[in-house]
Amino acid sequence: MFGSGAQGQSILQTIIPLLLMFAIFYFLLIRPQQKKAKDHRIMLDALKKGDSVVTAGGIHGKVTSVDDSVVTLEVATGVNIKVNKGHVSAISK
Repeated sequence: MFGSGAQGQSILQTIIPLLLMFAIFYFLLIRPQQKKAKDHRIMLDALKKGDSVVTAGGIHGKVTSVDDSVVTLEVATGVNIKVNKGHVSAISK
């Protein structure tokens, strides 16, 4: 009789801190990362010809064409490079 009550409380005492740790990780790490990824996807979907962008490597250029997975950037007059769409990190002004 006494053993089962102590075991129930012991299990409860080990599960509650684990749940609290998961909740903290979710709100401080997982949720903000998912929001940032969603915002990046929205930004990539909104890319259009004429936008000035910055790549993850720090290259600044003007979008000359957008395909499903490739963006062509003009980095100097007459100099075009192709970059994977996912590597565009920001739209600059």
